[in-house]
Amino acid sequence: MTALTDFFSQFKFLGAYAPLASLFVALTGTIVLAVLSNLVAKNFIVALINRLLHKSTSKRDDILARRKVFERLSQLAPALVIYALAPYVLSAYPAPGAFIAKLSLITIVVIGVLFIDALINAGLEIYGTYRASRNFPIKSFAQAAKLMLYFLGAVSTLSLILGQSPMTFIAGFGAFAAVLMFVFKDPILGFVAGLQLSANRMVAVGDWIEMPKYGIDGDVMEIALTTVKIRNFDKTITTVPTQALINDSFKNWRGMTETGGRRIKRSIYLDVASVRFCDEEMLRRYSKIQHIADYLDEKRRELTTYNETHMKDPDALVPASLVNGRRLTNVGTFRAYLEAYLRAHPKISKTLTLLVRQLQPTENGLPIEIYVFSTQTDWGVYESIQADIFDHILAAAPEFDLRIFQNPTGGVFARLGG
Repeated sequence: MTALTDFFSQFKFLGAYAPLASLFVALTGTIVLAVLSNLVAKNFIVALINRLLHKSTSKRDDILARRKVFERLSQLAPALVIYALAPYVLSAYPAPGAFIAKLSLITIVVIGVLFIDALINAGLEIYGTYRASRNFPIKSFAQAAKLMLYFLGAVSTLSLILGQSPMTFIAGFGAFAAVLMFVFKDPILGFVAGLQLSANRMVAVGDWIEMPKYGIDGDVMEIALTTVKIRNFDKTITTVPTQALINDSFKNWRGMTETGGRRIKRSIYLDVASVRFCDEEMLRRYSKIQHIADYLDEKRRELTTYNETHMKDPDALVPASLVNGRRLTNVGTFRAYLEAYLRAHPKISKTLTLLVRQLQPTENGLPIEIYVFSTQTDWGVYESIQADIFDHILAAAPEFDLRIFQNPTGGVFARLGG
């Protein structure tokens, strides 16, 4: 700066204004260098980095360009130029020089915080492209890191403004620990809950969960530091505190998706009065029904052998009553048919549980429960498969001389009265 002042002092017409002229030129040169450094950083360096990112085979690094991570970093160039040159340019004016240097240093801290924030956002989005992100969401950790980042940025800025060491402020904050704990209670609880959810794999983005207490029945959209966002099947969105998933119970249907089978558990009720032993005429008719002929042949041989072995009276082999000996019933044959029908069904799992069982009779009749798993877990397809199966069951019951129980309606009483 002294050399520049000596240079302008050679011009007699400037006289006493030589120091001001040198200061003006130095300030203008500093501003021009700051602008040029910004243009070079953005239009050349950042542009080159973005081109290299777009040319790479991986698409994940394109996220860094889309998030403009390096554009934020390029803003450091003019701040660094001003911070480096201001003390020399304003050497004759120490107070303004120190102020501008401090201001540029604060700008560097702010830009650094924004750059790291953008880097965290980009890293979070890149992590979301991996399958592991479904089972181990890290958004809550990213938000906690951002809180710490902005806290450190605020402490650094405050220390620069007041001219104190950052450790002084950090030590001072210890006295306000109780206040900070109260103010940041929800983030702290949410962070701990997020750790538990992730470590125990209790819930992940994309899981279908049910939580009746909060009216939740839908897919998890987002697990954040303090809240979990769920899109219900009626397209409404429910937001609950993260710690609610730790403190309260909920049902996670992830196991159904991972297993590849969705349970069908439903009963039909048969009129008990329609249950009877099978006579020869009934067995001849049933043997013509698909899926049941082989079962009937095997069962008839088994029962014939049993009756011949255990019935002492030879005349009892052709009994006057079907109660004598072991006999097939229409409801037992119907259950065997349903099991064979379901095992042959192309959309029913053969590796998971497959049961057709009789439950305790009730005032509404005899329940026959179907307990199987569909190979399709999509809701619409699952409901269609279930409806088709029970359409068939309801229509097939009369073929086995069984009646579906139904409470009488007004039309029934009207016909009886007529």
